Amino acid sequence: MNTSTSKTFIVKDEFELIQSATDYSLERAEDGWISGQFYRCKLTSAFQPIIDVAQNKTIGHAAHIHSESNGEISLSPWQIFAQATSDEQLVNLDRLCRAVHALNYFNKATSSDKKLFVGVHPRLLESVKVDHGRAFEDFLNLIGIRTSRVTIEIPSIINDDWELLQKVINNYHSHGYQIAATYYKGSSSAWMSELGSLYPDIVRIKASYLLYHHVINDIIRTVHHFGAKVLVWDIGTFEQLTAAKRLGASYLQGNFLSEPARAIHTISSRSIQEILYPDLAQTPEVGKKI
Repeated sequence: MNTSTSKTFIVKDEFELIQSATDYSLERAEDGWISGQFYRCKLTSAFQPIIDVAQNKTIGHAAHIHSESNGEISLSPWQIFAQATSDEQLVNLDRLCRAVHALNYFNKATSSDKKLFVGVHPRLLESVKVDHGRAFEDFLNLIGIRTSRVTIEIPSIINDDWELLQKVINNYHSHGYQIAATYYKGSSSAWMSELGSLYPDIVRIKASYLLYHHVINDIIRTVHHFGAKVLVWDIGTFEQLTAAKRLGASYLQGNFLSEPARAIHTISSRSIQEILYPDLAQTPEVGKKI
């Protein structure tokens, strides 16, 4: 498990070392922002704040990969990964994306308690047979970051493969990462009560499910029963935000709160209060654009 002491690293001093110590094709912009190269795609990061309702603060950011051409977004994430025709290419691409996110986030984040939320492609989880998380841990060690500051988002499709889901959660936990499983309405919820000691730290639920899916109350009760947190993501409307609060979500994420940006934007406590309790502000829309 990664037990190294967290420190603030300076990309200007360490970038050459990182390049020489890895196989990643990395570039550094004048402002210090890092990008990676995959075929003709220039890959860079955007980050979206995640709010802790109880603590009334931004506790971390979800990473999104963007493909840029002349400063403009050119390809969607699924189009980027579609270019990886073999499992080996896809594994390398997925690891490159997480390396770019880690470099950008931990170089720019001003607070040492902020967590980085990163997704993992399902084909990587299926292709890597043992010790999930080791390669990323080695990279985090290189830049002096503890694995405990990273939350791995497990894609929902893995819920249907019970054996793989258990192995993935066990592997990542053994390396010190936090785990966020993802619920989707077409899957059985049986895995949520049967994981036992392998239960994830967080269960992600899409905001649209709160309004239309009849079993969501039971799902959230099960998550809370096992001591995990509920993260409601993709919140796009005031109604979805209201439903998330009513159902006891611990963490909130979505464009209604703040859109992904090429920056580490932290929503202030005052702005969070205005978003969560609009009766205290002039209109319910006051917190939408901050």
